[in-house]
Amino acid sequence: MLEILYQDEYLIAINKPSGLLVHKSFYARDAKVYAVQELRNQIGGQHVYPIHRLDRKTSGVLLFALDKESLKIMNDRFATREVEKKYLAILRGWAPEELTIEYDLTNDDGIKQNAITYFHRLQTAEIELEYNHHPTSRYCLVEAIPETGRMHQLRKHFRHIFHPILGSRPHGCNKQNKLWLENFRLKAMMLHAHRLSFNHPITNEPLEINAKVNSEFARVSDILGLDIKDFQ
Repeated sequence: MLEILYQDEYLIAINKPSGLLVHKSFYARDAKVYAVQELRNQIGGQHVYPIHRLDRKTSGVLLFALDKESLKIMNDRFATREVEKKYLAILRGWAPEELTIEYDLTNDDGIKQNAITYFHRLQTAEIELEYNHHPTSRYCLVEAIPETGRMHQLRKHFRHIFHPILGSRPHGCNKQNKLWLENFRLKAMMLHAHRLSFNHPITNEPLEINAKVNSEFARVSDILGLDIKDFQ
């Protein structure tokens, strides 16, 4: 059963689990279950139209329209950057306290696209986990706000500044991922879309939809001693 965060006659939002595809994809032909079909079945067969996308391994707020007019309005608002998306991520190392990353990304068609991400660091952690001849490993919790919406933007941007997202594959640190798999059985990626803010497509009233972190994000935070009570 999907967790429904918001629903009216025009929109519905869920807290997408990590590992669930939004819809059928050429890149994940092994998948048999999709958010679109699961949500449609859950609400009695009503058509749902995904307004935006989240990676398969990313959890958090996922917004759907229930009619094509609302879909068009919201698509336009995403395109004109009238929707604010906030993510939580656990990164390797201690990233700067705040930074705007402006680094162009190349899409699958070989076209270079402008990409901008702002983030600020919330907390730091250091645990006794030997890595690269160091007796400890450092990590940090950040809140990231992508101004553009390129494929795998956050994964690629954090790798670009040498602070990859823990558990990210292929845009992560293979050595750290292996370390966490062997020591903590971690297979998930530590990226969660925790808030979506926008004006309602019909009433134009401001809406803020929040999604609690999943149990695996909470478990990793506990291992690191991070305080995430505000996101649970």
